[in-house]
Amino acid sequence: MAIEKKDISSDTTESGPERAFLVGVQTVDMAEGEGAELLAELAELVQNLRLTITQSTLVKLRMRSPALFVGSGKAEEIIALAKAGDAQVLVFDAALSPAQQRNWEKLSDLAVIDRQEVILEVFADRAQTREARLQVSLARLEYSLPRLTRAWSHLSRQRGKGALGGEGETQLEQDRRTVRARIAHLKEELVEVVRQRDVQRRRRLRVPLPTAAIVGYTNAGKSSLLNALTGAHLLVEDKLFATLDPTTRQMTLPGNQKLLVTDTVGFIRRLPHNLVEAFKATLEEVIVSDFLIHVLDVSNPDFEKHSATTLDVLGELGAGGKPTLTVFNKVDTASAARIRAARHLAPDAVFVSALTGAGLDGLLDRCRELVASGQNIVELLVPHDRYDAIARLHAFGHIRDQEHRDDGVLIHAHFPATQAGFFAPFVVKL
Repeated sequence: MAIEKKDISSDTTESGPERAFLVGVQTVDMAEGEGAELLAELAELVQNLRLTITQSTLVKLRMRSPALFVGSGKAEEIIALAKAGDAQVLVFDAALSPAQQRNWEKLSDLAVIDRQEVILEVFADRAQTREARLQVSLARLEYSLPRLTRAWSHLSRQRGKGALGGEGETQLEQDRRTVRARIAHLKEELVEVVRQRDVQRRRRLRVPLPTAAIVGYTNAGKSSLLNALTGAHLLVEDKLFATLDPTTRQMTLPGNQKLLVTDTVGFIRRLPHNLVEAFKATLEEVIVSDFLIHVLDVSNPDFEKHSATTLDVLGELGAGGKPTLTVFNKVDTASAARIRAARHLAPDAVFVSALTGAGLDGLLDRCRELVASGQNIVELLVPHDRYDAIARLHAFGHIRDQEHRDDGVLIHAHFPATQAGFFAPFVVKL
């Protein structure tokens, strides 16, 4: 096991942020260079927390230590490097167990956090709506529950309860009970949020339209794409997890076909499982949508790994087999070599720039094809006095061709199954 040292510069704020020392890990089961890539991503996450990064270290690890994750000798070496740079926080690009965190804090006398805790804090900083705040609060509490001894290990037992009890309970026991009660309360609130979201979804289905969910790695340009397609004005920032809250907008496809599109929270490598669980209420839009629009940043050298991460999370959500349209965004900033590699990865993908509008017409055509593929072509004969039915076809379906005849308008069209009852009187044959 060897250590590679690398300086990373970071801006400071007027309030004087804490100074962080980053520890990356390259294990024998990881691809060559993957540890450095993840460490660079961790640096971006940490900078989103407004911490000053003093330095980073990449540890090449052959075997994990149960006590400290790395060997004791390497641990002393890391601590010496961190203290030489006056770091106050050690940040590990690995999932540390509660015992390992306690051991590191005792050995180093520094605050110690891992990648999971960093992501939780970034999510907490980004959460805007009540639903997102509830989900983040739940995930943070579930993460902190087995780690409460970090906060309370220095406290002694409280005095006994006299006639009401024995020698009393520890502050730690009280705090665990409080946290468990808060977790139960948050879960109850989230059940109500899910119920409300289900009511909203049923209201949308009263005027049924096909639906698509935009998914992808964080900072791939999902919100920018939704803005470009629908004219929405969602927050767009060049940073990880700029928005956590799903937003649904209506767009018009060629042939006047309407489509509801939902922007969802971005994914990231090593996304904590409890965050996936906590955000399942939000990510239900992925599960119930008719198809997915998988957005990738083609200018990013790691887009293949980002694609694999997204597909893994979709599989975990139960949406792995859903029809998916791959969209490579940011072609205006990508090299020709990257675009060739992207075509090799996904030959049927669409290449667009949400910023310049390049390729958006082709994306709209592909979305229309996906909508049509989920609906059967039906032959209808609509009387001349029922042009309201033709208007409804334009609103909720797609007319492939039509012929005006003496007895009405002969139409070949497709429409959602939820509209079958309305159009049944006009059906000639299936």
